[in-house]
Amino acid sequence: MHIIITGGSSGIGAAVAEIETQRGAKVSIVARREEPLRGLRVQILARDPSAQIHTCAADVTDAAALANAIETCEKAFGPCDRLIAAAGIVEPGELISQDMESFRSQVETNLFGTVNAVRAVYSGMVQRQSGQIVILSSGSGLIGIHGYTAYCASKHALAGFAEALRQEAKPNGIAISICFPPDTDTQQLAAELPLRSPAAAAIIGNARPWPADRVARLIVKGADRGRFGIYPGLRMTLLGRFGALVAPVLRWYFDRKIASVRRSRDD
Repeated sequence: MHIIITGGSSGIGAAVAEIETQRGAKVSIVARREEPLRGLRVQILARDPSAQIHTCAADVTDAAALANAIETCEKAFGPCDRLIAAAGIVEPGELISQDMESFRSQVETNLFGTVNAVRAVYSGMVQRQSGQIVILSSGSGLIGIHGYTAYCASKHALAGFAEALRQEAKPNGIAISICFPPDTDTQQLAAELPLRSPAAAAIIGNARPWPADRVARLIVKGADRGRFGIYPGLRMTLLGRFGALVAPVLRWYFDRKIASVRRSRDD
């Protein structure tokens, strides 16, 4: 099996790469920067010199460059059997203060970067009448969070994209999955937390972030079982399956938390 992972040089994508190489899969990783890719490749090969690992640098927002990179990966290891679209960025900020460039870059990377990756492998999968596409959204793709307007917009959009794509892909023998991870212990989360608003911190609470390898194991397990929605943990499962029912209660709760933070700030 040949698995291509975008955004796989760190975080959840890298953890998936570790798991899949251990299972004997051929794994290609595409990410923006060469240095982290080289580091991950050395790390995987140090653990298992027989691991089949290929890396290629490309920015997922550059559709042509990404298509060329994925073509290189398929020349090395054959057609893509499973795509893990894991590339994403987050830059918290309220709409009134966040510049448009930051807003746009999150939508470009999280939504269009995923679409670019899917388009690069989709035609081949249709021709072969087989394949699997796994999209990484976020818990923020299930419910809005204060100070995450751009991020939530991009991740909610992925949910709609995956829903529609599933209907188009299934008759062509292609399985679609989408995962909604909670806060995960990654370099990206470490950079995000100092920018998180007090209101968002109050809403999200003090739950310990999930280890990336734990989320990755659930992604691999869900993909192996052909699940459409992959919801790590009870919170994400409840939001994913009963979101329409619990959303009014959550909005009421969030509003109270935000009001409490504002009162504390004004005192």
